[in-house]
Amino acid sequence: MTATAAAAATLTARALLLDMDGTIVNSDAVVERCWRRWAAAQGLDGDAVMEVVHGRQGYATMALLLPDRPMELNHEDNRRMLAEETADVDGVVPVPGAPAFLAALAGLPHALVTSADRTLSRTRMEAAGLPLPELRITAESVSASKPDPEGFLKAAAELGFAPADCVVFEDSEAGIAAGRAAGMRVVGVGPRAAAHGPDVAVPDLTAVAVEAGPDGRIVLKIS
Repeated sequence: MTATAAAAATLTARALLLDMDGTIVNSDAVVERCWRRWAAAQGLDGDAVMEVVHGRQGYATMALLLPDRPMELNHEDNRRMLAEETADVDGVVPVPGAPAFLAALAGLPHALVTSADRTLSRTRMEAAGLPLPELRITAESVSASKPDPEGFLKAAAELGFAPADCVVFEDSEAGIAAGRAAGMRVVGVGPRAAAHGPDVAVPDLTAVAVEAGPDGRIVLKIS
């Protein structure tokens, strides 16, 4: 099933797996500033770079853009970029509907699955005024970046649910591909998501209502 933002839908799940940037936190302003500086330093077109940065860990984006570059240089730049992004919270805000959405998940099985590291994820969630889920799968938790499904599969396993019982919330091409590769249904959030084949696409989280079902399932009503 593929639905648009205008089509109502109801999904049920045992657990929800949430991307951070672009899905519950709007950090686009910081990402633009940091990555356009990096693009300029590498002699790359900033607009072209911004087309592929979302969802992946930094080193994976660099390897995609500069395939002949030594990977150790990508990891070195990635460490520096993470420090820059952690220090810059100007313009970091919650995605519309995110505070109520996360409040509704209190006590229900869910996890954060992000390409950010522990420090950056904590910094951005705090800057946006959002609670940190108890389970967080960050860059340090995995050996492969999205679109590899490792992060989502690890989160499902740690929560104790089969992939088919999980629903992923994602905004990026890489993240949506990772969720689908994990065998999970995907709710695409925001302007980037609809073009990349999520099961349901919403403009933001105000279109998602969360209810606890009588059998312990999570009921998602998409408007």
